[in-house]
Amino acid sequence: MNTIYSINGPVVKSKGTKDFSMLEMVLVGSRKLIGEVIEITDEFTTVQVYEETAGLKAGEPIFGTGAPVCATLGPGIISNIFDGIERPLKDMTKLTGAFVTEGSSLFSLDTEREFDVTMTAKTGDILRGGDVYCTMPETPLITHKCMIPPNISGEVVYAAENGKYKVNDVVLKLKLENGEIRELSLVQKWPIKIPRPIKRHLRATVPLITGQRIIDTIIPIAKGGTAAIPGGFGTGKTMTQHQLAKWCDADIIVYIGCGERGNEMTQVLEEFSELVDPKSGLPLTDRTVLIANTSNMPVAAREASIYTGITLAEYYRDMGYHIAIMADSTSRWAEALREISGRLEEMPAEEGFPAYLPSRLAEFYERAGYVENLNSTEGSVTIIGAVSPQGSDFSEPVTQNTKRFVRCFWALDKSLAYARHYPAIDWNSSYSEYAEELSDYFNKVSPDFMVLRQGISDILSEENKLMEIVKLIGADVLPDDQKLAIEIAKVVRVGFLQQNAYHKDDTFVPLQKQRLMMKVIVDLYQKSLSAVRAGRTLSEIKSTGLFEKALKMKYDIPNDKLSMFDEYFKEIDERINALSIA
Repeated sequence: MNTIYSINGPVVKSKGTKDFSMLEMVLVGSRKLIGEVIEITDEFTTVQVYEETAGLKAGEPIFGTGAPVCATLGPGIISNIFDGIERPLKDMTKLTGAFVTEGSSLFSLDTEREFDVTMTAKTGDILRGGDVYCTMPETPLITHKCMIPPNISGEVVYAAENGKYKVNDVVLKLKLENGEIRELSLVQKWPIKIPRPIKRHLRATVPLITGQRIIDTIIPIAKGGTAAIPGGFGTGKTMTQHQLAKWCDADIIVYIGCGERGNEMTQVLEEFSELVDPKSGLPLTDRTVLIANTSNMPVAAREASIYTGITLAEYYRDMGYHIAIMADSTSRWAEALREISGRLEEMPAEEGFPAYLPSRLAEFYERAGYVENLNSTEGSVTIIGAVSPQGSDFSEPVTQNTKRFVRCFWALDKSLAYARHYPAIDWNSSYSEYAEELSDYFNKVSPDFMVLRQGISDILSEENKLMEIVKLIGADVLPDDQKLAIEIAKVVRVGFLQQNAYHKDDTFVPLQKQRLMMKVIVDLYQKSLSAVRAGRTLSEIKSTGLFEKALKMKYDIPNDKLSMFDEYFKEIDERINALSIA
């Protein structure tokens, strides 16, 4: 029998056994704690345990399962709340109370719930990996599609009648090419550390519309893209991710609270249960999966939570849905890697993190993408990961390595956050590599969209250069055209980039309104600049009240009354022309 030789936190060793394979899931001790084999040598087999190891003793048995750590995939995932190894927290609370106890071997999905199944496969059909064999409404917003596991194919020899079934009921029998009969229910398992197969990757040419102006217009992200939100304590990483989860146009949201504080996760769980989906009017939880692995939960499960979340996302992507993953935060995940690496006595790299940190980050972010699935549908997984650098130091290893693997970088700035400017994304140090690839889409919204975007970016860039001079010698020495650039940049910053999450028309802004707001600002700047060059002073232009009006247009014009912008353009023309005549 394989027994425990030594215990060091979540790291358990067994001596002199050759029974286990690498990455095999094992059950540790008499309480059968879930673990994973992470190292095999001639002398020792090392297991990382995903549960609390307090109370384990040397000599207790270790049981092999012969399979890797897998996610359970089937109807009932949406609107559920799981821990890092996909145990349902609501069911665990009923069993063990508010604190998660070890060894709770609950099935991930509700085995008693019945689903109204419609069979799409019939006897005699030849089905391959990824083909849909039945569908059922999982929530009022999501139709669940059960698919043939990617690695098998064969002929249907039995298909159940349409009707109500539980997740473990057999609804299909498939005769494989080797003659074996495989029974299929509504659930399947998939190893969390292996990406689900696809037919091919597609170019990411469709933006993830978030309704947040600085993201949609200045630093856009594509569906199937990757983004990092680095920021120090209190800069609004979690708040920004909440806004994106509430308002982005993904079909399904997977929110991974990885090592976050318990009270913060409680806020997420309570908020999400109360929120109404703006597109459907139904609860937001009808298209949300929450994975809660708080900072006081076992450290190894923190690492697993990231892989569990991405596997659930890939499963729904295979059905043809667009998924957005909010990982909050990958720094806590990296700290879990560092702690386990230290207990394994591995040689530390920069700041104590393991040398394989970059490859682990790459493995995670590479699982994003806009793809053609095995069943020829299209789907996407977009990953938005928060990073928590200590002391807002973006040169630390997790931020720097994340930067290598993401194409969108939304750097949060402490001074903006403390000035109550939200989202506190610093437009000078943030960037998106998707802007050019998304230009065709934006130009379909309006042919001048990308031109206006460039105009806003130029204003911000000009202000950044001028502020260097102002810091040295003051603003008084600048000519009026440069003072105007600083003045109009204030309109961009406060009137356009800053957003109010508590205002009904400003919490989410449609693309057409964003375009018209940019057009007002660019139009005001160009006409004011012409007036300055014609001899008018900046104080005369400011006396028209146009700058104050532009600052308030985000509140004054409702999202469903965009025709009111015509008055703005007319007023700019009239007041600036009146100056020229005078």
